[in-house]
Amino acid sequence: MGKNKNSGGGKGDKGNAKGDEKDTGLKKEGVEIKVRHILCEKHSKKEEALAQLRAGVKWDEVALKYSEHKATDGGDLGWKAWGSLLSEFQNAAFELEPSSMASPIIGEAKTNQGYHIIMVQDRRKANKRK
Repeated sequence: MGKNKNSGGGKGDKGNAKGDEKDTGLKKEGVEIKVRHILCEKHSKKEEALAQLRAGVKWDEVALKYSEHKATDGGDLGWKAWGSLLSEFQNAAFELEPSSMASPIIGEAKTNQGYHIIMVQDRRKANKRK
């Protein structure tokens, strides 16, 4: 099934832009991910949102209630390529395996914007546009 990032404290919690060259089996460059997130300014609010997700509340409902970002579409950020996201967020997101909103595999990251709960819905080869 894949790694479950629900436990917290996993690799997805903190990005490491330097020295993290281990082969995780998930390619990064040349790949795009379809990613969603829930952004919370305060750690306590992020923890409440995580508790709701772990209790089985639907991703869309949690995003609408807790996210301080564009949560009207479940925090959908669309397709993102390596290099197009904040490094902490990017490192956590690209480690995740695709999952569904009904049963999300989640990662976490802290950026200058706040605390992110992240899920990846899909992964594909990047489109080379000119």
